[in-house]
Formats: sequence, C-alpha cells, structure tokens
Amino acid sequence: TCVSVQQAYWRGGWRRLLLSPLHHVDDWHLYFNMASFLWKGTNLERRLGGPWFLYLLCVFSLLTGGVYLLLEAALTELTQDQSYSMACAVGFSGVLFALKVLSNHYHPGAVTHVMGLPVSNRYVSWVELVLIHMMSPGTSLIGHLAGILVGLLYTLGPLKAVMKKCAGFVTSSGYDSRPSAYYNSSGSTASYSSGLTEEEQLEAAIRNSVNDRGQSSQRGAPPPYGLHLSDEARVEEIRLRRLRRFDSDSRQQGGRRK
Repeated sequence: TCVSVQQAYWRGGWRRLLLSPLHHVDDWHLYFNMASFLWKGTNLERRLGGPWFLYLLCVFSLLTGGVYLLLEAALTELTQDQSYSMACAVGFSGVLFALKVLSNHYHPGAVTHVMGLPVSNRYVSWVELVLIHMMSPGTSLIGHLAGILVGLLYTLGPLKAVMKKCAGFVTSSGYDSRPSAYYNSSGSTASYSSGLTEEEQLEAAIRNSVNDRGQSSQRGAPPPYGLHLSDEARVEEIRLRRLRRFDSDSRQQGGRRK
C-alpha cells in the first residue's frame, strides 16, 4: 500500500495513492495520527461543514500522494540517486500537515507552543516539520512536506477555486452549486458556509438579511450566487431603518415602565 515513484509510476500501482493514507506502520502510528485528526478535524468540520470537509479530505489525500511523487522524482533527477524513487511512504501524516496549514490559516495571529516555545501559527508547520524529522528520523520528511505544500495550494494558491468549480460542475444539473447550501421552509437560503472564508460568510449573511426584508424581486427566492451589495445607499438605508425601529421600541418600553 505504500506509495513511491517505483511502485506507483514505474509499475503502475496508482491505487496506492488511495491506500497509502489509510495504512499505518503500527498501532502507535495510527493512534497518534487519529488523535491529531480528531482535534483538527472537529474544528475544521464545524467551520467548513460536513460535505465540504469530506470533499477536502478526499482531495488532500490524493494530492498529498501526488505531490510526494513529484518531489521524490525531482530529487531523483537532481541528485541522480535512485533511492529517492524507491522511498515508500504510508500514513495519514501528510494529510494532517495539510489540515494543519488550513487550520492555522484561519487563525494567523495565534501562537502555538512547540516544546514550550511560542511559535506564530504562520510558521508552526515548518517548525514541526523539522522537529519531527530530527526527533524521529524514520518519518518521511518529503511526505510531510508534500502535505504542507498541498495546504498552501489551498490557502494561497488556486486549489480552492478549482475545487469550487469542480463542485459546481458536479451539481450543475439542477442542484445548487454552492457548498453546503440548503433552504428553509420559506424557500430562502438558510446557510452555505462550507469552503467559504469569513468575509464570504459575512457577505452571504448580509445577502440573506436583505432577501428576508423583501429586497428580492421574488419574495423568499434566494439571491443569485455571486451577488455583491455594491449599492451602499441601500445598505445604509436598511441600517437606518433598523436603528429607527430600535429607538421606537426603546421609547415604547420606556413609556410602559412609566
């Protein structure tokens, strides 16, 4: 089940890309990885939503193996050392590094303590990459590095946009293409936060609020995906209406107390 250039590329064992993240060397390897996955997975699933998180896991698992093969092939070519092509890796650690990059991306100003030393979340993945390799030389440095690169492809590169397009293509036959979108009994959009940043989620919430106040041409119809509230006057008008209503309610409550 281990993945390597020799087994996957030379011998055509591409199914190893699917199997290698699931296999572990021993019980402790499995326990440590699953404990780490439980912590990271719980937080990310709550933030992204179950369907998008499952989609993310599948993509990260495949891409981590693919990037690992590319890195080992490049090292073989640069050093002319065939041992890199024969190095076989198994385990979920590479995917966990990708998830760690994503989790840290959502908390860029936070600090993680590594061996008692505070490290910014921007750099903690790289610090852990070096420390793990120093403390456990038998671990796959290239496999962990592949996970970090996959995480960066999602947070800083085009991977997230490509995944959204693929998700939209799959659901283009009459289903809503937004990640984790569902509708309540009135037909309005209730939630679609999967795979979206905080800014996108805030924009989505504002669109829902405007839609609930009858701003849409069809009462209860969800706003078109990608709609931007560029009309600042309308937004300001809505805000003033809410303030007037709040002031009116406050006066009424004050009169009742008197």
